[in-house]
Amino acid sequence: MVQIGYTMMSEQAPARQLVDDAVTAERVGFDFAALSDHYFPWLDEQGHSPHAWPVLGAAAHATDRIPLMSYVTCPIMRYHPAVVAQKAATVGVLSEGRFSLSLGSGENLNEHVIGQGWPPVDTRHEMFDEAIEIIHALLGGDYITYHGRHFDVDSARLYDLPETQVPIGVAASGSQSAEIAAQRGDYLVVNTPSPDVVQRFQSEGGEGKPVYGQLPVSYDTDAEAAKARAHEQFRWMAAGWKVMAELPGPVNFAAYTEYVRPDDVAQAVPCGTDVDAVVDGVKQYVDAGFTHVALVQIGGDQQQPFFDWAEKELLPALREL
Repeated sequence: MVQIGYTMMSEQAPARQLVDDAVTAERVGFDFAALSDHYFPWLDEQGHSPHAWPVLGAAAHATDRIPLMSYVTCPIMRYHPAVVAQKAATVGVLSEGRFSLSLGSGENLNEHVIGQGWPPVDTRHEMFDEAIEIIHALLGGDYITYHGRHFDVDSARLYDLPETQVPIGVAASGSQSAEIAAQRGDYLVVNTPSPDVVQRFQSEGGEGKPVYGQLPVSYDTDAEAAKARAHEQFRWMAAGWKVMAELPGPVNFAAYTEYVRPDDVAQAVPCGTDVDAVVDGVKQYVDAGFTHVALVQIGGDQQQPFFDWAEKELLPALREL
């Protein structure tokens, strides 16, 4: 049976609400909760971007049962991998083993703020591979000194570790990143229902490992309002990953998506109250080999109506998949 999660979208809600939303997601029956890790929102209309890691710590303390995960953290620039490992271990302790660390090679949007430029994709993949190696060793309790092409670690060790090692997931969008995920990750993260990426992951050593995806939805009893909100806040999705990874700021995403229409967004985002549309969207992931799918309700002020709908109608329907 596919596991249905809830995404705390840090780009569209303040920190306290994100924690409250994690508590509600646990109460209404979601199987896991993920939190995005951004410095900027994709678009100014989204309006928020608190630091993910204090939110994860607070959510770990405020909840009792629901598994938590980052979705996803980039360990190659804004954060040094040794620091990412320490943060993940601490949230693992606070959550009593309920935390998983999802890693990705990042976007210019969030990493350029440290003023070191944005490397080409092959360099980013090299950096990412080294970073995962460092994080995995530290989360395993090793005392490490590391001198790589991109990173150095001098006599590092983590003293506070959860009883069970924090699982590491790796985000992928193509064959090269799918290979890294298979070799380095405990699970795969892919944002679109891409059977080719899943198959490459499985053929390179990921057979039997979980596969996580994410589906945005825009619930509203007014379908046109739902469509308008989806367009206002999620039209950045139209860019595709090769563009999304390169644009440096919300203003650039706004310019790139100037001619994206509400109907264009609605083709990819279920809008309104149609349970079957969401079920069909999740089924695309299931058919592509995904084991876990997180739902993102678009609009920070629309979370409670979404939770009420999910508890009464949506989750029971999704349980039948």
